[in-house]
Amino acid sequence: MARGVLSFPLTSFHDDGTLDPDGFRAHVAAQIATGPGALFPACGTGEFFSLDEDEYRQVVTIAVEEAGGRLPVVAGTGYGWAQAVRFARIAEEAGADALLVLPHYLVAAPQDGLVAQLEHIAARTRLPLIAYQRGQVAFGVDAFRRVAEIPGVIGLKDGHSDLDRLQRLTLAAPEGFLFFNGASTAEIQARAYATVGVPAYSSAVHAFAPEIANAFFTALRDGDDGTVGKLLRDFYVPLVELRDRVPGYAVSLVKAAARLRGRPVGPVRAPLTDPSAADLADLERLLASGLDLVGADL
Repeated sequence: MARGVLSFPLTSFHDDGTLDPDGFRAHVAAQIATGPGALFPACGTGEFFSLDEDEYRQVVTIAVEEAGGRLPVVAGTGYGWAQAVRFARIAEEAGADALLVLPHYLVAAPQDGLVAQLEHIAARTRLPLIAYQRGQVAFGVDAFRRVAEIPGVIGLKDGHSDLDRLQRLTLAAPEGFLFFNGASTAEIQARAYATVGVPAYSSAVHAFAPEIANAFFTALRDGDDGTVGKLLRDFYVPLVELRDRVPGYAVSLVKAAARLRGRPVGPVRAPLTDPSAADLADLERLLASGLDLVGADL
């Protein structure tokens, strides 16, 4: 998975909010054509939290069909462990290769509870699990060691960006355990994560501008600091500043940018909201500028 950007496809909806399977299939096919390292459908960027079980089944099935065994398909699952297992079983039946366990819903929990959540899920699915720590989920070293010993748990995605803690976890991990940079707009911190042994990262930008995401990945891999710095300074940092204007823009801006490029992804579902006209205009200017940096057109 470290050989290419990790793709987190958007879930396509019609204007009335119903699922658009054909639009999603087209979007996933376009994502795969750009050569990502893996496909993560129905995760945070894919609005997992807004899907019912039938919609989830359709989304994961389409992703598996389009991948055709050419790259891993890691489906999202989450909520409490009982509901997470229901989604896990659907993902199994649909042919997913693994699961990303999103942070549980609403409540804070002690370390023992965080471990138990993964134990319950792992005991009830054949699929490998990648734990995702962000929000109310943050593993200490002792709890992480227990997590890494759970049969079927193969990795950890980190969204806290606490590199001191993360370094301690990587040093405590068994050989072959996977780590992923899951920070919001992960490219901003990709160099820092790599210094603690975590080069693989998810990319929301890949969902709407794979040309930019792949150019950044290549420059980072090749040690082209000039290109990395220019893309960060002139595209990624302004994108983060725009994203931070409104809660939920981490998803709705991504969808809006995809629509600006003619991708059939539709609107976001409530409680998210689509960008304002003013923010959409700023996004369009930034997107055109970013694409120009890598020799692509809007």
